[in-house]
This record gives sequence, C-alpha cells and structure tokens, in this order.
Amino acid sequence: MATATHEQWSSKTGFILAAVGGAVGLGNIWKFPYVTGENGGGAFVIIYLIAALAVALPILIGELYLGKRGQAGPVSGTRKVALEEGMGAEVSVIGWLGMLAAFLVLTFYSMIAGWALYYFFLTLGGTFNGMDAVTAAGQFDLLLDSAPNMTLWHTIFMVITGLIVARGITGGIEKSVKIMMPAFFIMLLFMLVYAMIAADFRAGWDYMFTPDWSKVSAQTFLAAIGQAFFSIGISFGYMLAYGAYLPKDISIPRTSVIIVFADTAVAIVAGLVIFPIVFANGLTPDQGPALIFRVLPTAFASMTGGQFIGGTFFLLLTFAALSSSIAILQPVVSYFEESHGFSVKKATVVGGAGAWFLGIGSVFSYNIWQDKTFLGDRNFMDSIVYLTDNIMMPLGGILIALFVGWTIREHVLKEEWGVDGNSFLFKVWLWLLRIFAPIAVGYIMLSTFIG
Repeated sequence: MATATHEQWSSKTGFILAAVGGAVGLGNIWKFPYVTGENGGGAFVIIYLIAALAVALPILIGELYLGKRGQAGPVSGTRKVALEEGMGAEVSVIGWLGMLAAFLVLTFYSMIAGWALYYFFLTLGGTFNGMDAVTAAGQFDLLLDSAPNMTLWHTIFMVITGLIVARGITGGIEKSVKIMMPAFFIMLLFMLVYAMIAADFRAGWDYMFTPDWSKVSAQTFLAAIGQAFFSIGISFGYMLAYGAYLPKDISIPRTSVIIVFADTAVAIVAGLVIFPIVFANGLTPDQGPALIFRVLPTAFASMTGGQFIGGTFFLLLTFAALSSSIAILQPVVSYFEESHGFSVKKATVVGGAGAWFLGIGSVFSYNIWQDKTFLGDRNFMDSIVYLTDNIMMPLGGILIALFVGWTIREHVLKEEWGVDGNSFLFKVWLWLLRIFAPIAVGYIMLSTFIG
C-alpha cells in the first residue's frame, strides 16, 4: 500500500481555526434554525446542548485521538491503531464509514452552498429590492426549477473547494481559514448587533429559550443528536483526517472543548440573528430547509439597508459553507493519497469530481427527478440526507465510542489527557464515551426505526 508523508499544522491557532471552520458551517446557519423551528424552539435547544456536551464532545475527543495516534487518513489511521491494540484490520470500517459519510454529505452540501453563493450576488445586486413576499419567495422556486442554474452554482462552489484543498494542509486549508474565519466572526457579530437593534430580538430570544415540551418526541432527540453530529462534524471522517496532522504538544481534550463551544455558540447566535428578523417581518420560523432562502430575502427586501444586510448574511453563509466543505473533502483526498499514491492535486480532482457528479442527483431532485423516489418515498437528496443523518453518522459515532472507550488501553488514553492518577474529568469522559453516548445514540436510533 502506498503511503503519504503527512504535513503538520504550522500552529495550534491554525489547527483550531481549521477545526472550528470545519465544524461551523451550513449546519449552524442553514440547518440549526430550521430544525429548531420544526422541533419546538427552546425545548430543542436544551436537548441539543445536552447532546453536544454529553454525546458529541466525548466522541469528538475520541475521534481526534484516533486521528492523532493513527497519523493517517480515516481508513489507514483506524486500521493502524486497531493493529497496535491487537484488533483486526476490519476495524477500519470506522474510517470507511466516516469517509463515505463525508463524501455523501459533500454531494448535496455543495449544492446548498451554491444556493448561498448565488443569493449573495442576487441580494447584493438588488434583485430583491421592492419585491413583495410572494415574488421574493418565488425567486427560490425559480432557482430550484432550473437544473442548469443549480448545476452551475454547484459546480462553481465545488471548484472553489477543490482549489483550496489541492494546495495542501498548510498552503491551502490552513491559509484559507486564517482569512475566512476571522471575517466570518466579524460578519456574524455585525448581524447580531443588527438583530438586537433593528429586529424583534425579544421575540427571537423567547422563541430560542422558551421550551415547548409538547413538541418533543423520540424524533426530536434523534434530530438533536443528528444536528450535533452534523454541526460539530462527528463521524464525517474529517476530524480523523485533521487529527492526523496534529503535533504531539496539542491537547485534544482542551481543543475539543474549544471546537464544541465555538460551534454551539455560532449556532445559537445564528438563531438569534435569524429568528428576530423573521418575527420582525411577521413571518413564521417553521419553514423547513427553505427558511433561509425563501423567507429571509422577503425580510431583507422590506428593511432599510436590506441589500447590504442581506448580502452580508449570504456571504457569511458562503464562508461558513466553504470552511466546512474543504474539511469534508479532506478525508476523501487523504484516502486516495495513502491508498493509491495519488498526489494531493490528483486526489482532489478525483474526489471532488466524484462528489460533484453524485451531487447532480441532488440538483435533479428539485426538477428533473422531482417525481422519482429512492429510499421509501424520499427523493434522491432526501435519501442521501436520511442515510447520512439517521444511519451513518450515529452508527459511526457509536463505533468510535466503543472502539476508543473499550479497546484503547486506559493508561494510553490518560497520557493524552496528561493525567497520571484518578482525574475526575477523565473518569467522566470515559464513562460518557463507554456507556452513555453509545447507549443514548443506539436507543434513539432504535426507537425511531420501530416507531
């Protein structure tokens, strides 16, 4: 098997920005608000926070540990660690599952990110100025109906992603996130200040933090865990891939806390930006995936300075998507580098082209194939989303928790934590990883399948 010589992150800051950038993406700004809107507002936020801290964080620490110790991509790295711990090479299924989940997510992620990029130009160019709610919302329907237009923006975004990843870890990913992430946080804070001053911030706050437990079901818990996994990047393989480039002196537990805190904070702030704007314009938040693209342009069209505010918002969304897409593509690139001896550029072209091609199926889901069904009564894109959100990511998380928690020798894990004796935090993490996380995820998966 061919092996690749891995780079290392040039600094702790570079890695944290890349990891946070990978976690902070469409899951925070596009998905979190509409999932919150569909699941009762504050009740979902509380369950999501518990899921992030008690389930996603412990597994994230384990996933980064596997990457750091394996010093390779998801497939090769998990195989190496398994053999060192006396396990069979079949444990590499964990890496395969993560890499395939990342690849499948990227196929539709690029399409949605293309919507954001397209809407940045539309909004900044004044397309929505003076439009009424019906016309502004109809603009999104025009986009969905046009397979050529959707394909164009899907292609543009995938090319941008590939150009960054093809330059390598330090020259491409790390350099780009050092520019994108500070700009992202500045734009997000600007939008928050705007929502506090010019929108119905109190209504947005109440909606986010007043729980409606009557809307909570087993599906709500699965949605919360799925959202935490999707948003933070659990079981996508890219945390394994990013961990492979970690220098030995970076603490995984501390870094993981930073990643989860930053990701969760961005998701909540995004909600506090979007919901006040929605309520201030007499709109409703339970609009599903179209909330950002069908509802918000209506609000931007009616506000003073909406052209600039809307343009800033969609640029923010594009930056968030790009910082994640380069992370999601990296596990696929690592696989082709290590298993087939490809250069980083060739691996990027092959992996990116494959994701782009399969992504055409998601494009067609809204027009040419809108009457075709695949898994059950789901269209092509919804089938991919169901497969990754409800099966691959939760299952991958369970396997990571069981492998790291029960197979890796405890004294080896303590070395990573920097503890010699009985550390309370280490014991809590190990219990959550070994017992709580896999049981919680497994129970919720099972309960949704059996109704």
